[in-house]
Amino acid sequence: MALLTIENLEKRFGGVVAVRGVDLSVEAGERVGLIGANGAGKTTLFAVIAGNQKPSAGTITFDGKRIEGRRPDQISRRGIARTFQIVRPFGELSVLENLAVGAMFGARQERSMERAGERAREILEDVGLSARAGDFASELTLAGRKRLEVARALATEPKLLMLDEVLAGLTPSEVNEAVAMIRDLQEKYGLTVIMVEHVLRAVMQLCERIVVLHHGEKIAEGTPERVSSDPAVIAAYLGTSRHE
Repeated sequence: MALLTIENLEKRFGGVVAVRGVDLSVEAGERVGLIGANGAGKTTLFAVIAGNQKPSAGTITFDGKRIEGRRPDQISRRGIARTFQIVRPFGELSVLENLAVGAMFGARQERSMERAGERAREILEDVGLSARAGDFASELTLAGRKRLEVARALATEPKLLMLDEVLAGLTPSEVNEAVAMIRDLQEKYGLTVIMVEHVLRAVMQLCERIVVLHHGEKIAEGTPERVSSDPAVIAAYLGTSRHE
């Protein structure tokens, strides 16, 4: 049985249809890339899955239970975590404190302050930020803030990790390091990963399956090789994005 099943999902904002009739099934342990031009509906789809937006129609089943329309905290406790395009850590708190908050209050099982701190330190080690644990989060570089955002999502103990443009703005070497980190995290924590991304070389390298959205509709799905040679995808997106 699939970990995540989306059927005929639609999200309207007034007269604007941001997501239209999307079907998607994700198996446990998969890495799935979600690509498309700006305005294709990728982040809206993420928001609906995570409970930040309510769907206008359709169903979402996660781990055997319907979750569409539930609050973000309820969905998080079922095992779904997402990152955000615009990273906003608590700048006045240390890196460790930022993470300990999530480890203590956001996890599926409540933890003591001591255990939350231990968990936070472990995750910081896994994302390469242990040396910055005592620094203010506001002092981190963009790459560091992106890693902290991933760490905060991990602190909730997800089964499904949804990454929203975690590679955006990074240098090529930082992208390579982040791709390696995502692989390692998936292996260690047994994660299923869906990622929205514009850095195509990375998403094609990292993901076993690619889903393409165009004007809110799914126009293609398959292996990176199949999708990258699909005429409809090339016309709608890849033809203007190969430089990324």
